[in-house]
Amino acid sequence: MPHLSHLLPFLTWLPRQSSRSLRQDLLVGLSGAILALPQSIAYALIAGLPAEYGLYAAIVPVLVACLWGSSWHLICGPTAAISIVLYASISPLAVAGSDDYITLVLLLTFLGGVFQLLLGMLRFGALVNFVSHSVVLGFTLGAAVVIALGQLPNLMGMDLPSQATALRTLQDLLNHAGEVDLPSLALGLATLLIGVVLKLWRPRWPSLLISLVVVSVIAWLLPSVFGHVPRVPAFVGQLPPLSPLPLLDLELILRLLPSAVAVGMLGLVTSLSIARSLSARSEQLIDANQEIRAQGLSNMVGALFSGYLSSGSFTRSGLSYDAGARSPLAGVFSALWVALFAVTGAGLIAHLPIPAMAGSILLICWGLVDHRAIRSLFRVSRSEFLVMALTAAATLLLELQTAIYAGVLASLFFYLKRTSRPRVQQSREGGIDVLRVGGSIFFGAAHYLQVRLQRCQGPQVVIDARQINFIDYSGVDMLHREARRLKRNGGSLTLHRARPQVIEELQKLEGAALCPIRFEE
Repeated sequence: MPHLSHLLPFLTWLPRQSSRSLRQDLLVGLSGAILALPQSIAYALIAGLPAEYGLYAAIVPVLVACLWGSSWHLICGPTAAISIVLYASISPLAVAGSDDYITLVLLLTFLGGVFQLLLGMLRFGALVNFVSHSVVLGFTLGAAVVIALGQLPNLMGMDLPSQATALRTLQDLLNHAGEVDLPSLALGLATLLIGVVLKLWRPRWPSLLISLVVVSVIAWLLPSVFGHVPRVPAFVGQLPPLSPLPLLDLELILRLLPSAVAVGMLGLVTSLSIARSLSARSEQLIDANQEIRAQGLSNMVGALFSGYLSSGSFTRSGLSYDAGARSPLAGVFSALWVALFAVTGAGLIAHLPIPAMAGSILLICWGLVDHRAIRSLFRVSRSEFLVMALTAAATLLLELQTAIYAGVLASLFFYLKRTSRPRVQQSREGGIDVLRVGGSIFFGAAHYLQVRLQRCQGPQVVIDARQINFIDYSGVDMLHREARRLKRNGGSLTLHRARPQVIEELQKLEGAALCPIRFEE
């Protein structure tokens, strides 16, 4: 039943599960949930949302993405980069944490999901390739710095308003440097120190969860010292509630649309990058369009159940692979474990000190920066490294969704600059100029090739066209004009071993039958 499996892709792998694989995935899911609990709460605070919304984002969106996706190991959920973009997009429109703010975040999530689903249905999976890996590296580096600066007031027990850019946050911190609360700073640094030690000593342990528990117990045992330190606001334990969205407010939707496209594209690039890297290790084939549709559907459905925008998680997906997940059910079980905790363990969250959460977020920020990839990028390609640096700088200086667009434009600029000068090897053989062209002839490269043709010494010119895969109208028009010029001078232009699609495009131009371009095998 191929049509049914296309609508319900989990039917292709779910019947093949055994009791052994179910037990394995159940344990892997529990490990993933233990990792997701402190992360989800921290990410919700970054996004300016109440803590419970981080748990909601780790339930329904994860269920949908795992069941409708194509990757065995990709686990979705709230992420730091997505959270900071959402905050930067919505905080100018409403007070963080308010009902209006929550509604706008969920509406933006729904719109981002619609954009992702449309890309998947139109089979535009290759579109996400325009956001290069260097852009993602630069954005992640900049976002890590922005997040870290934004959490320093919480770490030091300072009540400062959130700022839109990193520079304003830094300026605000310097202006209030004398207001540091030492007990709060001690709790935050203790969380950070314990987390670092555990990561180095026992990397497979849930270091975030352990450090938060230890510091929370210390704060609870010493109320005379830490009693004044603010805690995470308590919430009523429940499953994700339904959230009505203002889908008929066209003016509001148009206002959020640019941010929805930016954050939706960022989520897709992150998710597909993780899925592809894990599939290379597990030797699994990934259907990019199906994965995109799953991401879009998960965010649309998740927004209706109070889950803000999610994407692939580096840490949770890596844990799923390393722990030996047998199927996407590991992600499904992880979401169910988180749902169980959301119902039964909500009261425990109220004991978490805000500075401790800030310390755990700083630890997450350090893990976001891919130091090895940045060093490799510097050695391999200076232009790509420059794109990464420009994106990181834009992230610090501009609003984050604008930084993504800046990075994409920088990538396209360097790509067009590189492809506008295709490799041309020129030689003379028996009095004939021979040009071996290695690259497509499109609007960006047509002028460069025209200059090379006009520099030929003799009237007889042969283009070795074996490596020309594509030619557009600008290239066709240029070659016809050069052929006529050579003919007026008593010469000719010959394309040697041109591909059929190139010959077909050259023959489409009006008057092509009278053009003196020759073709030979």
